[in-house]
This record gives sequence, structure tokens and C-alpha cells, in this order.
Amino acid sequence: MSFDTTSAIRFLVTVAAGAGVALAGSQGGALAFGVPVFGLCAAVSFAINWGVFVPSFIKQTEHYYDLTGGLTYLSVVACALLLVGTPDPRGLLLASLVAIWAIRLSSFLFLRIRRDGRDVRFDSMKPHFGRFLVAWTVQGLWVLLTAACALAAITTAETAPLGPFAVVGLLVWLLGFGIEVVADRQKQHFRSDPENRGRFITTGLWAWSRHPNYFGEIVLWIGVALIAIPVLSGWQYVTLVSPLFVTYLLTQVSGIPMLEAVGQKRWGDDPAYQRYLESTPSLIPRPPARPA
Repeated sequence: MSFDTTSAIRFLVTVAAGAGVALAGSQGGALAFGVPVFGLCAAVSFAINWGVFVPSFIKQTEHYYDLTGGLTYLSVVACALLLVGTPDPRGLLLASLVAIWAIRLSSFLFLRIRRDGRDVRFDSMKPHFGRFLVAWTVQGLWVLLTAACALAAITTAETAPLGPFAVVGLLVWLLGFGIEVVADRQKQHFRSDPENRGRFITTGLWAWSRHPNYFGEIVLWIGVALIAIPVLSGWQYVTLVSPLFVTYLLTQVSGIPMLEAVGQKRWGDDPAYQRYLESTPSLIPRPPARPA
């Protein structure tokens, strides 16, 4: 068991970032037992992931990582709803959208890893206590930051009737959710065909973008932020970092960079793969060019 200096620094920075967001999101929010509800939700987010990390490290498995992420989302929104007393329609709407997304995605990812046997992202992390702990701590921060504006809106003392922002936000969420679901199902169907074993997908939404599922996820969190905006104030606006954080995480850290590195390792010498990279946007969809 080891905790190297780099892992220790990353651990402390991650927890400090969570504490900062908790302080900002708690401003003007409801209290429970004399403690800001937003802050309690932040503590729950980290505690769940640390709790599941222990048996996962002992058994050297990442099988429950994504499922734990979904459980954490459900737990923090449930905690927020229960502790604020009587949530308003905006709070109920936001909690429902977060829950629907979390249940769908975490169950999809859990079933995928059960089918595939492992997640290559964790191969180099699992043997190292510090690095593996950081991965679970980052997930706690990921849940908190991603759901931050929704949690702030659910727990705030301010209320406002659902209006144009809520309507537009819901439509944006539905668009993003639909894109993510369709993209995931298309890839799952592609990979389930034995004839496609060892091949990369270039059909459906994947002909428009190399990562349409990530694009859909970014869009749906923009929708959540739009619904939350009317009841935010002061330091609570910091929680609007939510869609920016999702975008940064997926495009610069654990999403696109890792998958594209794997793609280059598998198909980097394939001219067809290189043409796909050159002709298809990494994230924002674009209609595929018609053959000349």
C-alpha cells in the first residue's frame, strides 16, 4: 500500500476543490441540523466513493466504479430533497432529470463492464493505493461539480415559478439525453455483432462525431444549468461551472484523450481509421461529407 507525493497532492487538491464548491453552493441555502444542506450533499458524495473504494482496492476491481457514480448522484439529490423539507417544482424537476440520467448511464456502464470484463482506464491504477484512491475521490468531485447547479437550485432559499428558462432548459436536456442514449445504443449494437469484432464504428451518429455520446452529455448538463439559473444568486453562480467542468473532463482528461489514445494503439496503422479521424469532428456533430 503506497501513497506517493503526486497522488497525495491530487487527493488534497480534489478535496479542496470540493470544499470550495460546497462553500459557494451553500450561500443562501437551506440548513439541516445547523449545517448547509449543500455541504452535507458534498460530504455524502465523497463518503460514498471512499466507502466503496476500500473493498474495490482489496479485491482489485473497478467493476463497481460507474455504478457507484450513479448511486452517488441519486444519493445527493435524494439528500437534498429530503433535507430541504418541501421542495418546489423546480427542485423536483431538476432532481428527476439528474436521477433519470444517472440511472440510465450508470446501469449501462455497469452492464458494459460486466460484459467486457474490465475497464482499461484502471489497469495502471488498481495496484497503487494512492492512484486508485484519487480516481474514486475524483468521482466524488465529479458528481458534486456536475450536479452543483442542480443542488444549489434544489437547496436555495430563493424560489421562482417555472418559466422560459425551465422550458428551454428541459428541451435542451431532452436533446442531449436523446443524443447520448441513441449514440450508446448504436455503439452497443455495433459491438454486439461478431462481424464487427476488432473494428471501429463509423455509422449512425458516429459518422457525425467521433464522440456523440459525450456531446449529448455536455448538452444535457447545459439544460440543467438553464433550469437552475433563475433561483441562483451571489456565490451560487459558481455552481454554473457544472457544464464547463463536464466539458473539460470529457474533452481534456478522462474522456476523449484516453479513448483516442486507445484508438491510436488499436487502429493507428489503419488508413481507414486515419481517414475517419480526419473527416469526422471529435465532438460537435457535423453531417458526413457526401462521396464525390
